Amino acid sequence: MNAHQQPTGSAYFIEKETQAAETHTLSVLVDNEPGVLARVIGLFSGRGYNIESLTVSETEHEAHLSRITIVTRGTPHVLDQIKSQLERIVPVHGVKDLTVRARELGHDKPLERELALLKVRGREQDRMEALRLADAFRARVIDANIEHFIFEITGRVSKIEQFIAIMRPLGLMEVCRTGIAAMNRGLDD
Repeated sequence: MNAHQQPTGSAYFIEKETQAAETHTLSVLVDNEPGVLARVIGLFSGRGYNIESLTVSETEHEAHLSRITIVTRGTPHVLDQIKSQLERIVPVHGVKDLTVRARELGHDKPLERELALLKVRGREQDRMEALRLADAFRARVIDANIEHFIFEITGRVSKIEQFIAIMRPLGLMEVCRTGIAAMNRGLDD
């Protein structure tokens, strides 16, 4: 087949050509019981879907409910499949596409924040520069000695990425990130 010929008869090919992949943030309310997270993750891995960020925590203690926040990427068709398949898992109470809802509310995307801890060497002239930059990014020193600092920073993913990038030449040793926590502005339906 030459470069100008289009294959025929394949809906999969048409979908790839007409739909661009998008990144979406999903909120999944589930029972807080053993094996639920494994089932949700299994749905993604079993179908070859990637998870870019995953956070989970019990949010309603009396009701034993947890919220799983998943950032994933796919075509609109694939994202619809993911949501539909998640809703069929028995302990799932609801799936919200926060990205779609944010757009309905007139926003580009939901409010998203992440927390990161960075261990940075703290020697000589780099010590003062690391502290100056941390202050500019509103990162807090949560541990320090004569060899290193550990900074805590919270914010948008782009802010975290930028802080990591500027700390790298100053002696970045280790990074630990929580993953994205997200919700939409205003009242939800």
